[in-house]
Amino acid sequence: MRIGIVCPYAYDVPGGVQFHVRDQAEELRRRGHEVSVFAPVETDYSEEGFINAGKTFAIPYNGSVARLAFGPRVAARTRQWVTSSDFDILHVHEPVTPSVSLIALQHARCPVVGTFHAAVERSLLYTLGKPVVQSVKERLSAQIAVSEEARRTLQRYQGGDATVIPNGVDYQTFAQATPSPKWQQSEESPVFCFLGRLDEPRKGLALLVEAIPLVLSAYPQARFLIAGPGSASRARANLASYGKNVEFLGALSEAEKIALFSSATAYIAPQTGGESFGIVLVEAMAANCLVVASSIPAFSAVLEQGRLGKIFTSEDVNSLAENLIAVCENREAAAHLARQGHQGAKRYDWPVITDQVLAVYERCREQKQENKL
Repeated sequence: MRIGIVCPYAYDVPGGVQFHVRDQAEELRRRGHEVSVFAPVETDYSEEGFINAGKTFAIPYNGSVARLAFGPRVAARTRQWVTSSDFDILHVHEPVTPSVSLIALQHARCPVVGTFHAAVERSLLYTLGKPVVQSVKERLSAQIAVSEEARRTLQRYQGGDATVIPNGVDYQTFAQATPSPKWQQSEESPVFCFLGRLDEPRKGLALLVEAIPLVLSAYPQARFLIAGPGSASRARANLASYGKNVEFLGALSEAEKIALFSSATAYIAPQTGGESFGIVLVEAMAANCLVVASSIPAFSAVLEQGRLGKIFTSEDVNSLAENLIAVCENREAAAHLARQGHQGAKRYDWPVITDQVLAVYERCREQKQENKL
């Protein structure tokens, strides 16, 4: 098939939707499909099959910052790409986001699949934009949600239903990763890692900073590796007295991230909300790293209510510390739970996920043929 995929966010800025689109396109191409990815960028980014939609603007959204593209020039470029390409399927991610996805949807001439990623409790943007959304959403031939939380958000604000197809991971790459000697756990020193934007409150670093002293008072040999972009001056100051027990790694490359998960005893996910899925949890699980996550609905679903990892009470410092101490106390039990998570992560391997996506594409094509008869 000739497939067009639209990402509304800056493609050269790391993010869950961007990685999803990149990996989805790669797997589709591996199977012989012709794929064109259309997205805005901040730099002179280029790769085979990628079309630049233009520059972006930073917009605060859902506790984070989204870099979106809009305006007459972007609209014209999007319209030109959509109408001049003979796609069998157009796949738009976050189709109601006021960026290139919404514009592409308006000009589509083939079956359109929309994937919804966001999970929000309340959204003024979604509420105010509902009339506009309803006027174009009828163009969608099928709807996908990456989780039950994303599906509930869709139902609440746009109506209709969606097939739940989760985010995917390159399972083999994570499973075959080699631990880094500088980060690797030992029998004496369990290693806990955190990965996320350090200056984004909902990622939960402040909660971890409070829990670390409680863990170290019980297990002085434990190590904490804190990775991610953004300023963390307050966290660094609060943890400065713990010396080599706490290390700030800064932003990591993809290879470094994989090595970190492979090296650590457990990955800590203390997010307080605003998460629709939790792809980083699955990446850690694929790398055979135990996940210790907050009890927000999206994370509880990925960990199957504790069958594939440890769950602590969201925003509860003592609960987080108790779960980390339990990992230190019984490393054998922690390793067993990590193995359970490792096996569970196989259902998110991109070949498995792509089979599900292609089944949706085929239904859309069949429906188009039936409508012609």
